[in-house]
Amino acid sequence: MTYGVGDFLSGLASRRDSPLRVVALTHPLSAAVMALLAWAFGQPVPPASDLGWGAAAGAVGLVAVLAFYRALALGPMGAVSVGTGALSAAVPVVVGVLGGEILGLGGWLGAAGVLLGTGLLSWQDGARPGQSGVPLGLLAGLGFGLFFVLLGQAQGDGVFWTLAAARLASSLIVVPLAAWRVGLRSRAPGLILASAPGDTLGNLFYLWAVQGGGLAVGALLTSLYPAFTTLLAVLLLREGLGARQWLGVVLALSGAALLAGG
Repeated sequence: MTYGVGDFLSGLASRRDSPLRVVALTHPLSAAVMALLAWAFGQPVPPASDLGWGAAAGAVGLVAVLAFYRALALGPMGAVSVGTGALSAAVPVVVGVLGGEILGLGGWLGAAGVLLGTGLLSWQDGARPGQSGVPLGLLAGLGFGLFFVLLGQAQGDGVFWTLAAARLASSLIVVPLAAWRVGLRSRAPGLILASAPGDTLGNLFYLWAVQGGGLAVGALLTSLYPAFTTLLAVLLLREGLGARQWLGVVLALSGAALLAGG
């Protein structure tokens, strides 16, 4: 839920401002909040390996989130979000299964639903080249999948420190880049500030989930987040999806639910 609401607000901010600037302003804030929480709760500093996994995840996730925010700005937001979420689940599933995690019959049927649903969502009738955000959203989905895999390798207790390392790594890259390319003065400061908690809390809940239930299950349950983004886009933005895209939404979300249950 937190990922879905945060993505909706980030998508709105990216329609009014540069996605590069949106990320450059939210990621340092997230890093500071995580470090403050780690200090406030007295969390021990995790092993260097966990901090390294967090930093690597942050660098990979930066590319994914820039592509994703740009895709949300191009729209349609609902289709982009669901396609991204479906692919972001597929990568951790493959890694988890190869690592010994077991999926039942329902899990494999869910995987088929995710792949078919993603394909239907990618089909844009009458969209001119460069006008649809879905291809960028699918690229972001692959990047988020790698982000989930890398972040899921951190199994220590200092989750706040690990997430602070992830956002510090991305901030060290994106802040100078944004300052050079687009500047740091925001055109939509309220939306940017409102979107930050969703991403921050989503990362925290995800890391707790994979530590308690395994990489595949944690990532798959998290992949249901596009339902909230899609619902908000339909209700508040009156976005319309074609019949094929709605079928893709149903298949992708049903597949993710089957995978989580399998």
